[in-house]
Amino acid sequence: MNFNVDQQLGFWNFAQQAPEEIALVDPKGKEWSRKELLCLCNKIVHGLRSMGLKPGDSVAAMLPNCAEYIALHLAVTQAGFYLVPLNWHLAAPEVAYILKDSNAKAFFCSKSIADTAIAAIESVKFSGHGVITLGNIKGYQTLATFIAGQSDAMPADRRAGMVMFYTSGTTGKPKGVRRAMMQIDPDSAATMMAMLLMLFGIQPHNDNVHFCGSPLYHTAVMNWSTNSLHYGHMVVLHDTWDAEKMLQAVERYRITTAHLVPTQMVRLHKLPEAKRTAFNVSSMRHMLHTAAPCPPDVKRDIIDWWGPCVYEYYASTEGGGTLVNSEDWLKHPGTVGRPWPTADVKIYDDEGNEQPPGEQGTIYMLMSDLSKFEYKGDKEKTEKDRVGDYFTAGDIGYLNDEGFLFLCDRKIDMIISGGANIYPAEIENVLITHPQVADCSVFGIPNDDWGEEIKAAVQLISTAAESNELHEDILAFCAKGLAKMKLPKSIDYLPELPRDPNGKLYKRKLRDPYWEGRERQV
Repeated sequence: MNFNVDQQLGFWNFAQQAPEEIALVDPKGKEWSRKELLCLCNKIVHGLRSMGLKPGDSVAAMLPNCAEYIALHLAVTQAGFYLVPLNWHLAAPEVAYILKDSNAKAFFCSKSIADTAIAAIESVKFSGHGVITLGNIKGYQTLATFIAGQSDAMPADRRAGMVMFYTSGTTGKPKGVRRAMMQIDPDSAATMMAMLLMLFGIQPHNDNVHFCGSPLYHTAVMNWSTNSLHYGHMVVLHDTWDAEKMLQAVERYRITTAHLVPTQMVRLHKLPEAKRTAFNVSSMRHMLHTAAPCPPDVKRDIIDWWGPCVYEYYASTEGGGTLVNSEDWLKHPGTVGRPWPTADVKIYDDEGNEQPPGEQGTIYMLMSDLSKFEYKGDKEKTEKDRVGDYFTAGDIGYLNDEGFLFLCDRKIDMIISGGANIYPAEIENVLITHPQVADCSVFGIPNDDWGEEIKAAVQLISTAAESNELHEDILAFCAKGLAKMKLPKSIDYLPELPRDPNGKLYKRKLRDPYWEGRERQV
């Protein structure tokens, strides 16, 4: 169909215009009509307002992929609230910190992570009145109870809301990426946000079906899923990612768009030929990937298999970005693309000088009026990472003569494992408090499946000796304060870590031997 750029999009509009159309297939296979999803969304708005929430208040959520999570997002973003998604892998102290820092007035959580949620709630003395659960958690109200008796009518005084994702910093404490509320109605805001899809040539309606198999607490995953709904697309939601199950879904639902990370592409690539050819994937029009560069041989194979429907883009929670289609990537292997419309990229050296093509430096991206942000409660970090209207995520790269961006390294110390950003300082801050640890360092080493895995180097106190018992005790100690995905996969015990007389750690001396023979460290 032809799309009129003046047409107003937004799920709430589509749900009222064609209420019986399927909006979402949840992980259990249940099909949710637009009407059903809209009714739940509206009831949540009325429930939150009855609790006393006002525009600008924050609503935290630690939920698995489910229709209720999508409905919560749609509720918050039509009522002028901030949604704060929490990674359900986090440990209780990490959850507690974000609940307090975000000043959340309501907390939606799942029975599946009850122990963590309860520990966090009790730690910060979060009001039990503001806790809403999926499944029964003793002492707290369920979602069904919360919305009981609430109207499913469209709420009055609708206004655009926002999502405040938390991204960790080198200090080890997560930072909320907070953007000013758009002072417009939610339908206009949804129309603006959904235009991201148009950058890739994706059209509204047009029999599009989006596949989501990654956790919704990730920025890009949530954005692509909800924007697909705002574009009039159906969304097929899985709670875990499995290569063969994705192929089954593509064939069954005639999936046209999907958002992946390179680890998932590697797993597709490694499927036996019999499984690769058992499913019809010809419906796919746009397979998008980001989070980390995909190994070139893997990407070539995926393009050969799925056709020239593979798109890569480079952005961050803070904004972006660049994009590249299959044809241009094959001409410039390894590139993450050129700036998309309204975006711009510059490369600066450490002295603040703009670098010419071919010269490496720190990547800075232009902030549009829509993408301007601040790190909540951290003005210094907000200003430190900017040059005028350009911001950096700390990545290193260069532009070629045709304006294509290439990444050389990503946030020198950051670990990217399975598409997730893991910050060593968070782990080091826990590890160093073990009574037998005198010094420590955490860094990423190669992993063929996950891209990188977590390696720790530890210097024990003089009275301690390396042993299996101590090793297990250190890991157990870390597990009390860190999410499982942040635990070191291995530990090197060294007599002394390489520091200069002033105490500066030469982390590359620990990390570089593991990367010998690799083209780049990402």
